[in-house]
Amino acid sequence: MAIAVSGMIFTACDDDDTKPVVMYEQEDQMGRPAINTVFVTSGEKNTFNATIPSAQGAAFASKFNTQLLALNPGYTTNLLGLNAATFTSVLATDVLSVALTGVTTFFDGTNVLTGRTLADDVITVELILIFGGPDAMANPGLTDDHVDANDKAFLTSFPYLAAPH
Repeated sequence: MAIAVSGMIFTACDDDDTKPVVMYEQEDQMGRPAINTVFVTSGEKNTFNATIPSAQGAAFASKFNTQLLALNPGYTTNLLGLNAATFTSVLATDVLSVALTGVTTFFDGTNVLTGRTLADDVITVELILIFGGPDAMANPGLTDDHVDANDKAFLTSFPYLAAPH
């Protein structure tokens, strides 16, 4: 599933019998938090956002690989055992996979990218996968955002998010 933030554009008509045409324009694509922000260069944002997920891997994996190695020149493999080329090929298709059965989590030590819950510490997991090396211990200053909880408890029923302050 990819999340696309869209804007609506209304086109007015002179004819009272004709309904206005509503068109949607995709503005931003963020299946996984921060991937677009970190790995897509500013000059490629519009192209990435307009690329359908099934074509993103072929179009962006090598560019993501370049960005990864610029961020972490010492990258060898990560906690998942993925080398740079494999890891960035996974990231370049910016979709959030969802397991319809089993555990839903971004990463819980065993299950990986099977969806996510609101409480999943997604940014810390991404930092560990980028900077933590094969045992998550490399670059300890870069593997945690130190945001360990939401500022308000999540609700137990829909919409699950607490009201803003």
